[in-house]
Amino acid sequence: MIHKVQRRRIVAEMNLIPLIDVSLILVIIFMILTPVLVQSQLTVRLPSSTAGTPVPVESTVRVQISREGRTTLNGRNVRPDRLERELTLLLSGASSKTLLVQADRSTEVEKVVKVLDIAKRLGVGKLGIAVVPD
Repeated sequence: MIHKVQRRRIVAEMNLIPLIDVSLILVIIFMILTPVLVQSQLTVRLPSSTAGTPVPVESTVRVQISREGRTTLNGRNVRPDRLERELTLLLSGASSKTLLVQADRSTEVEKVVKVLDIAKRLGVGKLGIAVVPD
């Protein structure tokens, strides 16, 4: 009588679920941190002027345009094609419509003019271009 000896095979499997969980958490963290990091890196060198009056900051909507053409609206990154929509939302609830354009001194004039055109279409009452006093 021949008996077969049955061996139990050990199957080694890798559990990928914890790896996927950690990867997704890292992706979410980077998605949250990226706008904050990009926003803090936007530097605008303002042109200088000998004339001008200070504008109260709390009642003003600020549009910043960097040398590379990146646009921020009150510190939030905004794509140029969405700028008009975002400005409409911000200015619709404001009692006094004041817009301050902070463009880098080497920004193309065309980009500044586009912002000024949008402001005119939206009926902005006070419009200013930020400068550094001489």
